Amino acid sequence: MINPGKTTPPPVNIQSLRSSGMDRPLEKKRLSRKLLAMMGTGLMLLVVGYLFTGNVFMGRTLQVAKDRLSIAKVTGGTFEDFIPLRARVAPLKTVYLDAVQGGRVEEILVEDGAKVAVGQPIVKLSNSDLQLSVMSTESRVMEQLIAMRDQELRLEQNRLNHKRTLVELDYDIGRLTREAARREKLVAQALLPRSEYDDLLDELDYLRKRRSVTLESRQSDEKLMAEQMGFFKEKAISMEENLALARKSLEDLTVRAPVAGRLSGFDMEIGQNVSRGERIGQVSDPASFKLEADIDEYYLGRVEPDQQAGFEHGVDHYRLRIAKIYPNVQNGRFQVDLKFVDDAPSDLRRGQTIQAKLVLGDSNQALLVPNGQFFQDTGGSWIFVLNSEGTEAYKRKIRLGRRNNR
Repeated sequence: MINPGKTTPPPVNIQSLRSSGMDRPLEKKRLSRKLLAMMGTGLMLLVVGYLFTGNVFMGRTLQVAKDRLSIAKVTGGTFEDFIPLRARVAPLKTVYLDAVQGGRVEEILVEDGAKVAVGQPIVKLSNSDLQLSVMSTESRVMEQLIAMRDQELRLEQNRLNHKRTLVELDYDIGRLTREAARREKLVAQALLPRSEYDDLLDELDYLRKRRSVTLESRQSDEKLMAEQMGFFKEKAISMEENLALARKSLEDLTVRAPVAGRLSGFDMEIGQNVSRGERIGQVSDPASFKLEADIDEYYLGRVEPDQQAGFEHGVDHYRLRIAKIYPNVQNGRFQVDLKFVDDAPSDLRRGQTIQAKLVLGDSNQALLVPNGQFFQDTGGSWIFVLNSEGTEAYKRKIRLGRRNNR
């Protein structure tokens, strides 16, 4: 159907166009080597980025044989705040044995390790200088004691002389008093001259005055004598004590056990010279013990006297308490003494090692994570947690609280 309002264009002759040279074939362009290298590099970057992104967002995985893993169960329970102690058995009471006087060993009476009684001789020493000094001291003391005895004798003789003089004066005064009474009657009767009677009265007055002076002299001498006698007695006691001390120094040449117990650290040889005050051994009670333990200085602020500890021995549990904390820290450790709260085991031996536990705090309910190598590797900041099937483990962050050796 032809639309009258439009004109139709004339047909195009295709053949004539081709013959005229206007139709040319196009050549395909190939990719250059540089472009191919860039495309390969981009592809590799895409692969690496994909792998990196997958590791970050999806997590890295590692397959490990189950028998090479250490697996422990995290459970809820009672947390015991304690530290393990490696304690040594030591005598509860030890008395050190020192040489009071120096000298040469003459005789050994007890062997090391033997049981001794109180006052039992252990070793005998000899000291010629000490013996001469004691003899000289005894001589001086005896001379002074003799001199004091002579002085006491003179004072006593003086007292007796005063007493004898008073007796004589009293006798003469009494005799003359009676004679004066008789002569007074004779003078009154004019049978006796007055001058003889006056001479008798003068002699009687003289005797009475002499008696008064003698009494005053005796009182003064008695007071002086009392003071001197008191001084002499005090000095005599002091000198006798010095003499006893000098004699005791000779007795100290025989060293005796101060207490009953077992002798240890005693290593003496005949002819050996021992200095004054030198330690030659010790005596300890073989039936009572304590424990000595070294603790890391990290726990110095958490260890207090009377803190509780304990250990298992056989089938029994024994309780301990901290009796003493030594303030010195050596090689990063400090020492404590632990005493038994109740009776100690009967088969303990000195020097024996005991594994004990020292309680640092109260027990409480907590989530318990067993100790493991993970703490050294991670510092306790994360841990691997198994799934319910036990086939896979996932890294999980954690926060730890208090810690003990378990």
